[in-house]
Amino acid sequence: MDANTKIYVAGHRGLAGSAIVRGLQRAGYSNIITRTHAELDLTLPQPTDDFFSTTKPDVVFLAAAKVGGIVANNTYPADFLRENLAIQNNVIDAAHRHGVARLVFLGSSCIYPRDCPQPIKENYLLTGPLEATNSAYALAKISGVEMCRAYNQQHGTHFLAAMPTNLYGPGDNYDLQHSHVLPALIRKAHEAKQAGAADMVVWGTGTPKRELLYSDDLADALVMLMQLPPPAFQKILTDERWPLINVGCGEDLTIRELAQLAIEQVGFSGQLRFDTTRPDGTPRKVMDVSRIKALGWSPKISLAHGISLAYADYLQRSQKQAA
Repeated sequence: MDANTKIYVAGHRGLAGSAIVRGLQRAGYSNIITRTHAELDLTLPQPTDDFFSTTKPDVVFLAAAKVGGIVANNTYPADFLRENLAIQNNVIDAAHRHGVARLVFLGSSCIYPRDCPQPIKENYLLTGPLEATNSAYALAKISGVEMCRAYNQQHGTHFLAAMPTNLYGPGDNYDLQHSHVLPALIRKAHEAKQAGAADMVVWGTGTPKRELLYSDDLADALVMLMQLPPPAFQKILTDERWPLINVGCGEDLTIRELAQLAIEQVGFSGQLRFDTTRPDGTPRKVMDVSRIKALGWSPKISLAHGISLAYADYLQRSQKQAA
């Protein structure tokens, strides 16, 4: 990419997409194309094709997706499967037919088997059963990875799939029925603090372990990947079975430890109470990030600092909604 490269960020209002836009701007790129869902519904083939035909982007960051936490995934599996497949199919195919030079497709660490060895290497994909509570979403994302591989093989495209670990940061979803674990903990801690509650309820046993990455760290990693010279980029596409690379910090902590860290940053002084009637989800998923770290990238924002930034974002957005 150079200063004049025309870059399309699909899903620019989401957690990952908004961070990618900020990351591109930090890196000096200004020719950034965005469309809201109201302006362009990527689940529809013809409008998506018309958009690519008219704008002709050089590079695509495919961050548009239907996303949610364990409740949303378990309640609406058909929606997660249908909408994500449609978005991926339309964008990846249009990118090929309209000559996009490079595309990066964002997946999720839930594509890996529920009980695969830790840390999770890219070649563990499809080596075991998925976590049942989000298998529909995971299968959609696995299909996106395979689309990148198949289009590269058949059409000579340069499409990469990047698998971030659990993300958090500005623009996150704090709805308790649809959010991921950390934003839910931040909101619960804030509401418990405001109510002067004696305790805060956390779903599950608190024993599963999770790895988390601040969204702006992800964005910097993706920009770095798309800036790689052709030989290095091609190596990532071909040195494993799939054109797939993990993006994370390579460290995890238990849900109990994460909840404790969240209440400390929010300033809630009560106790944690675990509702063991609720599902735990995958017991552990920490990424092997040796390949991306070998390229010179590593995250810069610590978890404690990142949670404090996310809490500030939550407060700011809550105040705007209340105004």
